[in-house]
Amino acid sequence: MSPKQQRGEATVDRILDAALRVYAESGEQGLTVSAVTKASGVSMGSLYHHFGSIDGLTLALSHRWLSRLLGDGITALQGADTAKDGVRALVRAYLAFIQEHPHAARLVHSPLSDRQSMVNGHELRASHEAPVSAFGLWIQPRVESGELAPLPLPLIETLILGPVVGLARRWLSGIHDVDLDEAAGILAERIWRSVSAEPR
Repeated sequence: MSPKQQRGEATVDRILDAALRVYAESGEQGLTVSAVTKASGVSMGSLYHHFGSIDGLTLALSHRWLSRLLGDGITALQGADTAKDGVRALVRAYLAFIQEHPHAARLVHSPLSDRQSMVNGHELRASHEAPVSAFGLWIQPRVESGELAPLPLPLIETLILGPVVGLARRWLSGIHDVDLDEAAGILAERIWRSVSAEPR
């Protein structure tokens, strides 16, 4: 990588780090070009050069943290010996992420990110092709071996991730009426029952 490319990547990181700080302090309404350039020390021209607009910046910021969240989940799955262990590890990794990175997790689960997902759903999925494909590659042989129910991949994804996302949103909205460590075990067991091919 050339020195110019390195400087460009460093600038992008600086802007994204500053944008997350601004979002953490001021929310969606405070996430403006002016606020981010002030927090990062980067010029407005540089921000527009790298991201095109404030929407482009927020999309890139969401991508960055969603990639990290998905990456943690895939790492957890790949370290599991059985499908049941994988479900348990994935649930724990997801809930650990939102506790360790609450501001980034709040952005990933925000109405702003939801709106972007509705408009750019195919593009977003394509940009996260590696972890999404890894999830499918983890699921398929476990369906074939009889560990997981013979359901379409999108339904298995929804059954596994839907309840976890729901709990994450609840916790990130400030409703801390459940201990997440305790909930992880309960939720993982209930999710396992919904996707397991074992006799009931």
